[in-house]
Amino acid sequence: MRVNTKSLLAAGAVAIVATLGLASCAGADSGSEGEASASGTLTVWVDAERVDALQGAADAYTEKTGVKVDLIGKDNADIKDDFIQQVPTGKGPDITMGAHDWLGELSTNGVVAPLELGDSAADYLPVAIDASTYEGTVYMLPYAVENIAVLRNADLVAEAPTSFDDMIAKGKAAGLAQPFVVEQGAEGNPYHLYPFQTAFGAPVFGSNAEGYDPTDLQLGNAGGEQFATWLGSQGKNGTGVFNTDVDGDIAKQAFLDGTAAFWLTGPWNVGAAVDAGINVAVDPTPSPTADPAQPFAGVKGFFISAESKNKVAANDFLVNYLGSEDTQLSLFEAGNVLPANAAAAESASSDPIIEGFAAAGADAVPMPAIPAMGAVWQYWGIAEADIINGADPVTTWQKLASDVQAAIG
Repeated sequence: MRVNTKSLLAAGAVAIVATLGLASCAGADSGSEGEASASGTLTVWVDAERVDALQGAADAYTEKTGVKVDLIGKDNADIKDDFIQQVPTGKGPDITMGAHDWLGELSTNGVVAPLELGDSAADYLPVAIDASTYEGTVYMLPYAVENIAVLRNADLVAEAPTSFDDMIAKGKAAGLAQPFVVEQGAEGNPYHLYPFQTAFGAPVFGSNAEGYDPTDLQLGNAGGEQFATWLGSQGKNGTGVFNTDVDGDIAKQAFLDGTAAFWLTGPWNVGAAVDAGINVAVDPTPSPTADPAQPFAGVKGFFISAESKNKVAANDFLVNYLGSEDTQLSLFEAGNVLPANAAAAESASSDPIIEGFAAAGADAVPMPAIPAMGAVWQYWGIAEADIINGADPVTTWQKLASDVQAAIG
């Protein structure tokens, strides 16, 4: 098995682990998911669908160090809450799988420990490291990067659009009344509209050396108002390209039926399109301006428990085994999502679908994991839905920014 050798915790870490004696483990035994187990064991909670993908790395680590790695499959919907509840009691795992946008909550609850990546940080896609960092500290070992892109029916439109307007024109030239679809719904869906918003220079928050700055709300800047005006022009009282009657299922069906040539969505919907016999191409989100449309990136990875008694071993296992190209490719094969390890990402991109999502994510930005983001989600989608349905764009957007600022306090 290939392992990273550039980490500050490389071969020497094994000796350190042995010196520490691995006296007691905060992780669970495999039967209880929580009670303190015998020395020399790392307990790892993982999505049940990815246990097999990680078994090779776990076995290799045990063979090399003598430390048993106990992989416990969990329902992904329960992992975060169970981790937050169990860690402070001395139960729970040494390591848990999770998503980068949990970081604010995990850090606030004091249940995660910093990760020492050392020189191996250079082995990952930059957006993956950015997403794994909270208030200037790396807490997560990333393994996958996910973003949205435009699925194109290449039999209806042979060439990728060069801009948003070009996309609509190409679809209409193909004889389609509804060239492009994107999930919205009655309360909007700002996640899917964010690439267009960023094209107007309107991020949610500004950034500093430690990441997103909750005191620097950028939502209401001049670019945001320009985006809102454009969004209104593409809504009910304009071109009608955006429609709150179009939810996820309706958007999906329009693409599968061939009544839409372009569908802004994520890799989770590619399988349905391929199964429907559509000749799928994946394009970056076409920008409505001269600047790139930057989608959110969601990054998945692994966290170390703040209460683990085996932090050195846990760090070593994550950095040198789960961070390896081989393991990240195994995880890719299990989930078909772009690996965070750059070498693995390059290998995975031999698949044109993965290559398309990688290209679409080249300008992606991490979804903010800061607690203040909760206030944004509370008002954001509803304001966009109102604008699509004919509300005054600038007034509505200004109220959105004011409401969010007040909620952040």
